Amino acid sequence: MILAHKIALAPNNAQATYFARAAGVARFAYNWALAEWGRQYEAHKADPAQPRPSQAALRRQLNAIKREQFPWMLEVTKNAAQMAIIQLGEAFKNFFAGRARYPRLRRKGVHDRFTLTNDQFALGCRIRIPHLGWVRMREALRFSGKILSATISRVADRWFASISVDTQDLTHLPKAENQGAVGVDLGVSALATLSTGEVITGPKAHAALLKRLRRLSRSLSRKQKGSANSKKARTRLARLHARIANIRQDALHQLTTGLTRRFPVIGIEDLNVAGMMKNRRLARSIADRGFFEFRRQLDYKREMRGGEVVVADRWFASSKTCSCCGHVRESLPLAVRTWTCPDCQARHDRDGNAAINLKHYAVSSTVSACGGEGAGSGGNARVKPAPSKQEVSKKLPMGSFG
Repeated sequence: MILAHKIALAPNNAQATYFARAAGVARFAYNWALAEWGRQYEAHKADPAQPRPSQAALRRQLNAIKREQFPWMLEVTKNAAQMAIIQLGEAFKNFFAGRARYPRLRRKGVHDRFTLTNDQFALGCRIRIPHLGWVRMREALRFSGKILSATISRVADRWFASISVDTQDLTHLPKAENQGAVGVDLGVSALATLSTGEVITGPKAHAALLKRLRRLSRSLSRKQKGSANSKKARTRLARLHARIANIRQDALHQLTTGLTRRFPVIGIEDLNVAGMMKNRRLARSIADRGFFEFRRQLDYKREMRGGEVVVADRWFASSKTCSCCGHVRESLPLAVRTWTCPDCQARHDRDGNAAINLKHYAVSSTVSACGGEGAGSGGNARVKPAPSKQEVSKKLPMGSFG
């Protein structure tokens, strides 16, 4: 299993300057290769005798001309440019497979990063960078196994190293419990409502810091572009954005870690987040919750621990279906938070009822997937199977693992 550990670095001024240069070289190489790829592809379409572009050919082409045309690229590690072009090749592979959009140009201040292969750096309580030496890390590497690569990136004014490790040792995980199946209904007023009756409100980081965000944005807009004060204002604004993202990530990590530790079967909805974001009244609140990030974290943590994540069909009427008798309402406006079933007279909370229905859906789907009865409405659910290894021994508090 390939895992990544993102560790904060503590570079001095000279080291931070080197990082910025290496990130600039990686950004230039990526954008140069993107332009060359487009030009060569058009030439190939016009004349099929011309070779199709590839990341390997573009790497050789850049190596042949960089000493004469771009000598400043030699001041940093060769991996900065080479890995950027390899990443462009992966981006085009995903584009042609229909998994991603057409690659876009990298921007300064937004995509400040470069990648090193495992033969280009060394680890201890510090990380050794070519042409630079040892850089202090805020913590030691959490995983043991074969180290694959390290990506050095900047967030606001801080530098981080994301180290990829191929490992089978998952003993750092908290001991898994078995509390059966659970349904999870995501929402705006409350981050998640569980079928157990628990309600996780979650922080609304963007809404809580919106006034400060607006004030810093106005302050930046009043500064002269390129001035020292403009750079300071931009750094303050970037720090606030990073703080908002960290608060959101921490809440989601605690929620997903708790769910995967307690429940072997989890039922969730396949939310149409892109469609929900078109609602101008709710778009900001929906973005503040991070529904996509919740789904991503839940998927990879479930794979690490074993078990199943059952994703209900997008048209499954979880809120409109009575969890007691199965009656389905024709309509249920979003403003209606509680309703009474006309058949069995059961009174339901909208979110709690949806969570219970998602639990029933997950249970029926797992029974059907195992070859038993109970296919029901869950017959077409997407179920993620458990990996063969899921041994854990070390107990940690909830939310301690990201």
